[in-house]
Amino acid sequence: MAQPAKYIMVINKIKEWIQTGKVKPGDKIYSENELSKMFQVSRHTIRQAIGELVHEGLLYREQGAGTFIAEQPETLSPSLPKPTTSGKNIGIITTYISDYIFPSIIRGMESYLTSKGYSLFISSTNNEVEKEKQCLEAMLERNVDGLIIEPTKSSGYNPNIPYYLELEQRNIPYLMINQYYSQLNPPYILMDDEKGGLLATEHLIELGHNKIIGIFKTDDLQGIYRMKGFINAFRNHRIPFQNDTVISYTTEDLPNVFHEKIEKLLAVPEQTPTGIVCYNDEIALKIIHILKAKGYRVPDDISIVGYDNSALAEASEVKITSINHPKAQLGFDAAKWIVEAIEHPDTFEKPNVTYEPELIIRESTKAIQ
Repeated sequence: MAQPAKYIMVINKIKEWIQTGKVKPGDKIYSENELSKMFQVSRHTIRQAIGELVHEGLLYREQGAGTFIAEQPETLSPSLPKPTTSGKNIGIITTYISDYIFPSIIRGMESYLTSKGYSLFISSTNNEVEKEKQCLEAMLERNVDGLIIEPTKSSGYNPNIPYYLELEQRNIPYLMINQYYSQLNPPYILMDDEKGGLLATEHLIELGHNKIIGIFKTDDLQGIYRMKGFINAFRNHRIPFQNDTVISYTTEDLPNVFHEKIEKLLAVPEQTPTGIVCYNDEIALKIIHILKAKGYRVPDDISIVGYDNSALAEASEVKITSINHPKAQLGFDAAKWIVEAIEHPDTFEKPNVTYEPELIIRESTKAIQ
């Protein structure tokens, strides 16, 4: 587990340089070789960290010139006062801003909204219900013209439902992305996650695996539907389903409880699977590192499938087979949807959008010999 800690250390330090102003937009950062010596880590670790920071939109590369600090998006603090004027303001609430696939989604939104003259106010809940409440209050005070939201812990009842009803009463259109609150029956743009979970699992089954486990996050609908697809694959192929076939976790379980569950699984050789379907690429990468520390080889001993086709899928030492997520396209489509809802409230039909999943096959899966 040493390598992930070093990789995260490099990311956090560069983020600290950006946040404190030690480096500014347009500045060129140190070379891989210089960073490797500075942090006393391998160049592979540096490349992995830089790759994620580029994916997050904090850095950008220019071929032949190097890697540079990017312009940072305006971030909305819940304590910001209500502005004196209103017009062409779009609020965006995500569970995270600078992690994982969200920078690509936000860039997709920006490319459309800025072309239409809209300003963006971005806030993050860190997947916490209380912070979502603060973000919603701030957006209402700011009197945004429309709101794009990625829900927080969508698999259960959300106590912030009154704020969404207030948006409706004020005739402020809102759109949910990636998941939604079923209590509201809101408009949404998302992936067919149930089919994605099915595709990921059937890929392993077609490779001859029948001792497969699934690891799924259960406090959001994405995880629930991906798990449903996983279970359906077992049902369709008449493969026995055991009590330990699924390992579930919540946001609060990371990293300690999650790690304990994986350690417990690997402690009994008879329980060791030949294939693992992961909730997303981030979890797949964690599993690969745990397996490596235990002496397992991916994919020779155990095949791994991730989800989202994020930058992590290719930044890993073993390139991860993954279900593709149309990140930038989703952001673009969400932005176009919200502008249409604002500018044509009487004629826009507000359709829901569901994307078809696609399996991207890489090095982390192979057929059973």
